[in-house]
Amino acid sequence: MPRFDMNAKVALVTGGARGIGFETAKALARRGASVVILDVDAQAASSAAESLSNRHALGVGADVSDRGAIQHAAARAVEQFGRLDIAVANAGVGPSYVTVRATAVERFDRVIDVNLMGVVNTVRATLPEIVRNSGHLVLVSSVYAFQNGAGVASYAMSKAAVEQLGRALRLELVPHGASASVAYFGLIDTDMVHRTIDGDPAVNQLFGALPKPLVKRLPPNRAGEAIARGIERRSPRIIRPRLYAGISALRGIVSPLADRKMERDKRVQAAIREFDQRADQEQPLTA
Repeated sequence: MPRFDMNAKVALVTGGARGIGFETAKALARRGASVVILDVDAQAASSAAESLSNRHALGVGADVSDRGAIQHAAARAVEQFGRLDIAVANAGVGPSYVTVRATAVERFDRVIDVNLMGVVNTVRATLPEIVRNSGHLVLVSSVYAFQNGAGVASYAMSKAAVEQLGRALRLELVPHGASASVAYFGLIDTDMVHRTIDGDPAVNQLFGALPKPLVKRLPPNRAGEAIARGIERRSPRIIRPRLYAGISALRGIVSPLADRKMERDKRVQAAIREFDQRADQEQPLTA
């Protein structure tokens, strides 16, 4: 496909008030796109849009798990700017580390509602315009789509499902001259990472069993710029850190070997035992 010129295009970014979403919005605005920042926090969305110093920016409050709300937001984007060419389904929540056995049912379901069904709702709400304008979708998955999700199974499940949705859309959009990317990120230095990982000794013990390059943190602007470049190139996959591209390509070999190693690693098993004792503890979600 030819290079996608974002000048004078209109983009909607969910979860756009902070972190990866906000850095993506900034990267798209720098390329001349009008940007609709959607966030569950309406005030934060408006403030983020104002901070872009771009008269072609709009902040909208909506919960992506609410199908009607996301449809209304997409309609408002078209009403404001006359079209919609790009949608970045980035909104998500991160659960605290708990085994499936100990996870509160409502917490498990909420992760699926936001991280998976929120992406589905975003796609459905924006797809008519994306097709009409031969535009581009970005579905933000995670390296957890192919990495063992012990302790955060609901998160890993949701991201694996998002990957499959993105791959299907990539093929289905070809006849319309439109396209889709799946974005896979490792540890990005966001509030979600700080709150779910940094203050939890058991999680640090789990990650301590992994090779250091796999737990390297990247700043959010690296992720946002990667998404913008991926849209320009209509890339099927956007992967950061780049090391994970090789792991993804070899996942049929690497994943079983990694699983077997973790089954035998005393540090990993000690962390799992700790996660399994958290049924009666608070299990917050972090956006």
